[in-house]
Amino acid sequence: MNKNSKIYNIGLFKRLLTYVKSYRNIFVFSIFSVFGLSIFSAIRPVVLEKIVDENITKYSSEYFIEYILIMLLLLVMEVVCNYLFIFNAGTLGQFVVRDIRVTLFNHIQGFKMKYYDKSSVGILITRTVTDMERIADIFGQGLFLIVSDILKMLLVSIVMISMNWELSLIVFISLPFILLATKIFQKYMKSAFDQVRNEVANLNSFVQERVTGINILQLFAREEIEFKKFKKINHRHKNAWLKTVWYNSIFFPVAEIFSSLTLGLVVWYGGMNTVLDNSASLGELTAFIMMIPMLFRPLNQIANKFNTLLMGMVAAERVFKILDTESKINDNGLKKADNIKGEIIYENVSFSYIKEDKLIENFNLKIKSGSTNAIVGATGSGKSTIIKLLNRFYNIDKGKIYIDDINISEYSISSLRKNIGFVSQDVHLFTDSILNNITLKNNDIPFIRVKNAAKKIKIDSFISSLPGGYNYNVKERGVSLSTGQRQLISFLRVYIKNPQILVLDEATSSVDTDSELLLQNAIEQITKNRTSIIIAHRLSTIMKADNIVVMDKGKIVESGKHSELIIKKNGYYKKLYNSQLNKETNLVIG
Repeated sequence: MNKNSKIYNIGLFKRLLTYVKSYRNIFVFSIFSVFGLSIFSAIRPVVLEKIVDENITKYSSEYFIEYILIMLLLLVMEVVCNYLFIFNAGTLGQFVVRDIRVTLFNHIQGFKMKYYDKSSVGILITRTVTDMERIADIFGQGLFLIVSDILKMLLVSIVMISMNWELSLIVFISLPFILLATKIFQKYMKSAFDQVRNEVANLNSFVQERVTGINILQLFAREEIEFKKFKKINHRHKNAWLKTVWYNSIFFPVAEIFSSLTLGLVVWYGGMNTVLDNSASLGELTAFIMMIPMLFRPLNQIANKFNTLLMGMVAAERVFKILDTESKINDNGLKKADNIKGEIIYENVSFSYIKEDKLIENFNLKIKSGSTNAIVGATGSGKSTIIKLLNRFYNIDKGKIYIDDINISEYSISSLRKNIGFVSQDVHLFTDSILNNITLKNNDIPFIRVKNAAKKIKIDSFISSLPGGYNYNVKERGVSLSTGQRQLISFLRVYIKNPQILVLDEATSSVDTDSELLLQNAIEQITKNRTSIIIAHRLSTIMKADNIVVMDKGKIVESGKHSELIIKKNGYYKKLYNSQLNKETNLVIG
C-alpha cells in the first residue's frame, strides 16, 4: 500500500497541524475542554454507585443531598466543557481553513497558463470551497471528539476495573470484536470516501462547464444529450455515497448487537452474584449499566467521527497536492519595467505547447519603440502565442525576448505585466460596477481620472447613459452589456493603466459597426505615444500601422507597410486582403 492510500497519513496530519501553531491558545482550550468532558463523565457513575449502595439500598439519607449536588455539579461542568469544546474547536477549524484557503488561492493565482490549459476549473473550485469545509470538520467534528471518546473510554475502563474486575472482564471480552469490526470498517470507508471526493469534483466540473457554456448548449440543442450525461455522472455520485451508507448500515447494527449482548450478560451475571453471594453490589451493577453505554457508544461513534476525520484528511490530501504543485514561471528578475521605452526584440525564439509539435521556431522580430505594429495570419499561425510569451505566461523553449535591450527574464513579472496593456477578443468582466471593473478596485485611481479618460476616448456618454452610470452592475461576465460595450470597457481599463506597451488581440473582430467606430477612435487615442501591437482579423483596421507582420506556421513570411505589401505579386498579405475584400463585397451585394 503506498503512502497516499494509507488510512492514517501521519505526515499529512503533521502538516495540517502546522496551521494550528498560530492559534495555540484556542487549541489548548479545546484540549482542556476535552479532558474535562471525559473526566466529569467518568466520575458520575462512581457517584451514582455511592448513592445506590449508601442511601437507596440502606434507606439512609446521610450525604444523600451532598451526592445529588455533586451529581448536579458534574452535569453542569460537563455542559460547560461541552460548550467550550464546541466553540473553540469550531473556531479553530474555521481559522485554520481560512489560512489554508488564502494560501491556496494565492498559490493558484501564480500558476502559469499551461497548468490551467490542462486543469478543470470545477475541480479547482471544489478544492478551494467544498474541500475546505471538510478540513474544518477535522477539528470541529473529528479529531477532538475522537480524542474525547478515547479518553472517556479509558477512564470508564479504569473505573470499571477498580469497581469490579469480574464484571469488567465480561465487558472487555466483546471489545476485541468491535475493534476488529471498526478496523475493517475504516479500511473500506477510506476507499469509499476517495471515490466520493472524485465524483464530487467531477460533478462540480461538469456543472460549472455547462452553466458557463449554456448558450452553446441551447444554440446546438444539446440540452437532452447533456442532461443524459449529467444523469450518468450524478448516478455515479449517488452510488459512491450509497457505498458509504451500505458500510454504515452494516457496522452500526453489528456494534449495537455487541453492546446489547454485553449489557445483558452484565445484568445476568451481576444480578446473580448480587442475589446469591453478594460479590457485586446493587450500586456497582447500576453503575455498570450506566457505564456500558458510556464505553460502547463512543466506540461505535468513533467510527462515525472517523468518517468525518477521514473525509477531512482526504480533502486535505487533495488540497496539499495542489499546494505542492510547482507550476510557476520563475520570477527571479530584479529590474523594474517602470520607465521602459517599449522597444521589443524577439531573438531566435522557439516555443511549443506540446514538446513534439513546435509552434514557433527561430522566430525573430524587432518592434521599434512608439511604433504601431500589426500581426496578421491564419488561425494557428502563432500570432497570439508570441504575445503570451512577451507577458511571460509561458516559458520559451529557446531564444530570448528583450525589452529595451534587457532580457524580459531580468524584469520582475509583476513589473513587466503592469507595463503591458492587453485587450483581448474575449473580455472578462467581474460581477461588479463598471467603475470597479475599470479600476479593479485600485483606490489610487480617483473617479475623476476615470471620467476624464472616458471622455478622451469618447465613451463617457455611453457609460453615463446606463442606469446608475459608472455604478451600473454589469452582472456575471458582463452579460448585461453587448460585446462592443464590453470591449469599450476593456479599452478604458487599459487606458487607465497607461502602459508603455499595448497589445490588442482581435479586439474588434466580433463587434457591430456602431461599436467599431467607437473602438477605432479609442484605438487611435490609446495607441498614441506608446508601442502598440495589434493582432487583427479585419485587415481594414490595421492599414495605417507602421509595420505589418504576416505570419504563417509560426514564422514571419512578410513584413512592411500596407502600401508595400499590397503591391507584392503573389504576396501572402495581398491574397489575404483580396480574399477578405471579396467576402465583404459579396456580403454587400447579397
